[in-house]
Amino acid sequence: MKLSARLAAPVAALALAGLTACAPQTSDNSSAKEDEKTGTLRVWLFQEVSNAPKEKVVDQVVAAFQKAHDGAKVEVEYIPVETRAQRIKAAFNDPKSAPDVIEYGNTDTAGYVKDGGLADVTTEFNDWSEAKDSDPTARTSVTVDGKIYGAPFFVGVRALYYRTDVFAELGLEPPKSQDELIATAKQIRAAKPDLYGLVVGGAYTYGAMPFVWANGGEIAEGKGGSYAATIDSAAAQKGIKAYTSLFGDDNCPAAKCAGMGGNDTVTAFAAGKAGMAIGGDFSHAAVEAGKVKGKYAVVPLPGVESGSVAPAFAGGNNIGVLNSTTHRTLAVDLMKRLASKETQGELFDAMGFLPTYTDVRTEAAKEEPFIEPFVKTLSSGTKFVPASPAWAQIDAALVLPTMFQEVVSGKKNVAEASGDAARQMNDAFGSAG
Repeated sequence: MKLSARLAAPVAALALAGLTACAPQTSDNSSAKEDEKTGTLRVWLFQEVSNAPKEKVVDQVVAAFQKAHDGAKVEVEYIPVETRAQRIKAAFNDPKSAPDVIEYGNTDTAGYVKDGGLADVTTEFNDWSEAKDSDPTARTSVTVDGKIYGAPFFVGVRALYYRTDVFAELGLEPPKSQDELIATAKQIRAAKPDLYGLVVGGAYTYGAMPFVWANGGEIAEGKGGSYAATIDSAAAQKGIKAYTSLFGDDNCPAAKCAGMGGNDTVTAFAAGKAGMAIGGDFSHAAVEAGKVKGKYAVVPLPGVESGSVAPAFAGGNNIGVLNSTTHRTLAVDLMKRLASKETQGELFDAMGFLPTYTDVRTEAAKEEPFIEPFVKTLSSGTKFVPASPAWAQIDAALVLPTMFQEVVSGKKNVAEASGDAARQMNDAFGSAG
């Protein structure tokens, strides 16, 4: 039997530190709109590295929804995560071409609410019987100023994938510190020049940030009810130097790796082109479908001190209803079905997505050993991006990827690149109010 059919009793939630939403000005969701009970609902979900298993689960949800609602149809489009900001912003500005339901990253909540794009579904969420078992911190990721703007879809953290066959051949042990990680990566590259030691990406923000956090740095700190960038602090610069030291012919050549994002690095590892990679629990299906199946293992990404765990980004996605929908009742029902216990259990089985429900996640941990390093990473303490509507602007402007790429390319040193990034971030924080 699959996990989704066997739910354990609820237990205490795992700690997902930092999924705290801020309270920007919210739009008025009280205006009366059409609420059509038939017609076509458009759904935008994120494209995964290995998308077929996700599509299969979603297709089952859609079929059940259409069976329950005579005259209602659903069109699902899978959009690239990297270009979501432009697509979704355009949808907010053009309701006629906008979807009814979207998957969105938990870092985007505050910005989307400020833009007036997401519908307030507080009443429907609180009346939903399954909502009571949502991880409280995941629930916080859909909450702005006490109102709820979606349903948690999954939580995610990253850890270190490594090739067990390569490590055995070279007599290596999983690294226990950041210095060991960097040394091991370069040792693999020296012994096997056809492999990246640790495949890294200049556009892989959430693979890079654990190096900054492990060295005591932060992206920004709260200041006067707003935020001020600290990515240029001495501690943050130390972490930037550690991460960018991995770009070079002795590990991951800048010419090939500077432009890589997270999906690119996972794809390279799955294809057998790297000894190690920083991947999420949500990357499991893609790796299992690749050439390294049966030849890899996962451990928490090490921190600076031997035996420590580098703080990981407390990621995750949500499902929300757009404020512009003319099918509100249907859209909310579809949101609940996509974010339900059953669907999250099926998505865990299919993709390795960690459920947002404490009882479903507890059962998942019992069922699948591969979750253990991710659970350990969660329990070791996680970090989040600034809970400001400015973050969507900072993210869309590629401020942090540009910083890393400027260092990797040699255009700027760490102090110059981080200083420029901090100024851009502070401009965004200031304009967000």
